[in-house]
Amino acid sequence: MSTAVLIMVTLALAACAFVYGRQRAWRVAGDAGGIRALHSLPSHHGTMVAMWCALPALAIVIGWKIAEPGIISSIVHAEVPASIAQNGERAISLYRNQIENQIAGGSAAGIQDPDMQRLGERLLSVRQTGATALSALALIAAGLGAALAVRRISTTFRARASVERVVHFFLLSCASIAILTTLGIVLSVLFEALRFFQQVGFLEFVTGTRWSPQTAIRADQIGSSGSFGAVPLFVGTLLISFIAMLVAVPFGLFSAIYLAEYATPRVRNVVKPLLEILAGIPTVVYGFFAALTVAPALRDFGQSIGLSVSSESALAAGAVMGIMIIPFVSSLSDDVITAVPQSMRDGSYALGSTQSETIVKVVIPAALPGIVGGILLAVSRAIGETMIVVMAAGLAARMTANPLEAVTTVTVQIVTLLTGDQEFDSAKTLAAFALGLMLFVVTLVLNVIALQVVRRYREQYE
Repeated sequence: MSTAVLIMVTLALAACAFVYGRQRAWRVAGDAGGIRALHSLPSHHGTMVAMWCALPALAIVIGWKIAEPGIISSIVHAEVPASIAQNGERAISLYRNQIENQIAGGSAAGIQDPDMQRLGERLLSVRQTGATALSALALIAAGLGAALAVRRISTTFRARASVERVVHFFLLSCASIAILTTLGIVLSVLFEALRFFQQVGFLEFVTGTRWSPQTAIRADQIGSSGSFGAVPLFVGTLLISFIAMLVAVPFGLFSAIYLAEYATPRVRNVVKPLLEILAGIPTVVYGFFAALTVAPALRDFGQSIGLSVSSESALAAGAVMGIMIIPFVSSLSDDVITAVPQSMRDGSYALGSTQSETIVKVVIPAALPGIVGGILLAVSRAIGETMIVVMAAGLAARMTANPLEAVTTVTVQIVTLLTGDQEFDSAKTLAAFALGLMLFVVTLVLNVIALQVVRRYREQYE
């Protein structure tokens, strides 16, 4: 029985256990004089029986799936031919991949190499035996769990408390997994970045003005400078992000003011969803739009007025990125402006202020912390954008403030450095992790600043 089928059967058994547990609770309640005799509702008893049926079986399935790769790997290492084992771990991994490809159809009969065929048959036997044992063990655990839970159904049993403890543990586990995943990402990037800084000095990385990560693999190679000054990448990232915010902040803020203060409910219900559609468009589509429409238009316009505009420019990438970020600024600002109490507006009107004066002198100052927080979050989104920059701004690492020239960003270089088959022991590849660490630190600082601004200047309205 395949894992997917086993899980579906387990869930079906859990559903049947829920129905049976609930009916059993009703019968116990009837014998005791009515449902009021039960401590918990029949649905709680049914849920408890279903959990005892499903959770042990699912735990066994998960445990086997975690242990199976290690078991397979130990078998391969123990039975791989000596001629392959002496070439190291990489040769063993390649040998195993070849066997896996050959037995993907469920048979090792087509393998020509006798040693490979024998090991393939061994792996298939282990997997088939493991699948059979897993199915039997999981179904037995499901049945025993359901039977034990049914026996606990009584008028005094606190089924609701048991169900809530399981739900609480599940929610806590989900939160812990999210935190541990974030911690794992940070540590993995940090350790690889430290390996990079052992080969390239930190000051050279953060203050160098030349970026050429092509390092020589052999001593006799030439043309591999290996310069890792990341300042041009930082400058390009800031330049494109600055252009994007010049587009996103005015359009996003003004549209939010219009939708919150001037638009009728009918217009708002139509315009706001249309504006937020921009956030759902894939970034690759924005990249196509920037590369095929905006960049040629800017180049033609520049030539018509005597300016030299590159076919890939920071202005094209930043402008399109700003269009993409407009919904982020608009939605957050709209929510903050709408949250300003109407009583503050009424007080301003009572003093003789016009609607425009009220917005400028009362509403915007009251909503300013939230607006600033939203803008900083949008800046973080702009700094982390990759696809638009790849397609519209190019890969040239230039330290320039001219928006008409091609530049590149940190995220683009991370993609470039990790493209293809790479060895994770060279400074070229490890530089991607150093760039990722810097990007993570910058975005983290921006998010912290945004939260601090909102927390410090937020006003509580009743």
